[in-house]
Amino acid sequence: MTIKRVMSHGRVPAKIWTTDIDEATELQVLNLTTLPFIHKHVAVMPDCHVGIGSTVGTVIPTIKAIVPAAVGVDIGCGMMAHRLNLRADELPDSLGAVRSAIEAAIPHGRTDNGGRNDRGAWGEPPPVVEKVWDKLFADDRYFAFPKEILSRGQGSRQLGTLGTGNHFIELCTDTEGGVWLMLHSGSRGIGNKIGSYFIERAKEEMERWHIELPDPNLAYLPEGTDMFKAYWQALSWAQDYAMCNRQIMMGLAVDAVGKALGRELHSTEMAVNCHHNYVALEHHYGRNVYVTRKGAVRAREGDLGIIPGSMGARSFIVRGRGNPESFDSCSHGAGRKMSRGAAKAQFTVDDLYAQTAGVECRKDSGVIDEIPAAYKDIQQVMDNQSDLVEILYTLKQCVCVKG
Repeated sequence: MTIKRVMSHGRVPAKIWTTDIDEATELQVLNLTTLPFIHKHVAVMPDCHVGIGSTVGTVIPTIKAIVPAAVGVDIGCGMMAHRLNLRADELPDSLGAVRSAIEAAIPHGRTDNGGRNDRGAWGEPPPVVEKVWDKLFADDRYFAFPKEILSRGQGSRQLGTLGTGNHFIELCTDTEGGVWLMLHSGSRGIGNKIGSYFIERAKEEMERWHIELPDPNLAYLPEGTDMFKAYWQALSWAQDYAMCNRQIMMGLAVDAVGKALGRELHSTEMAVNCHHNYVALEHHYGRNVYVTRKGAVRAREGDLGIIPGSMGARSFIVRGRGNPESFDSCSHGAGRKMSRGAAKAQFTVDDLYAQTAGVECRKDSGVIDEIPAAYKDIQQVMDNQSDLVEILYTLKQCVCVKG
């Protein structure tokens, strides 16, 4: 048992796997526990921190309703990792060419306000992207979206691209001398449009029904309504898009690293592709419920998951223990301990160099907000959830590509 605290001031309790939680985060958790459709309790992971409406690092089981803002706008955001047919002692001393190859192969970042000349999107999507997009575009759920979403979505131009913020691609080594490719991304611009659209529709519904909430971003859509049906279709499609996005990037990254090293690479039997911002219909405590994992990974007994640290810290490949109190979940990373603005104000480029020593990565003012010290101690996070997951591999990045 590693539950550190039980908060019992709401309609249902919150079970919290950490003592490292600030007042603003506590208030968000309390707000969640007042909602009338929460099933049993809210589970709060050890990487928790303030989000929009609901806390990042929470598992929210709901009966016949979903809170779109709890899912957020990066629908289906998650991780993917492949172990390669490569050993750490086969890597060159300088990995600059590997980083450059990944950066050249996969669009990343954002320019032109996301417009036609955005370097973070394809000018002309390659055949592998077009093939996957054609399948997604033909999906009936896509055509169920409101026209407002269809007209503004980036579609194929952002499929197989990284994005910005805390999204990354890393080449890592494990403690046994293995080499891994690992990446973090989601449903990109079209997921953002879907999430934003339904968050606003949920708020309008609350106004129409004269429902007052402790936070407007806890507006919800009830099962059985046309808007709920539309959201469920769009949400499920965006989660599939995110999964495909990671699969395409992984293939491109494996090829790019292989070309940079002058050898043919492929994935071995260990491969993981998991969401950590999504909703699934599951059975818990005798009920079928919608489980929103906002910054949390499903960790049923035997499930494989990925828990990354920061761009200068360790990451972990884990296997779930199936703890029912966490609704079979675990953390999705280290979790921020300070805002991006606070990190930029406190740290310098020299600090970034020191904290990412030994990692081939950007070391400029544009990524200071991702400096390792802006995140919680990943080892403490792992210690706090020893009852949720078993560590299979411990990874350390040697190359990190940021948006």
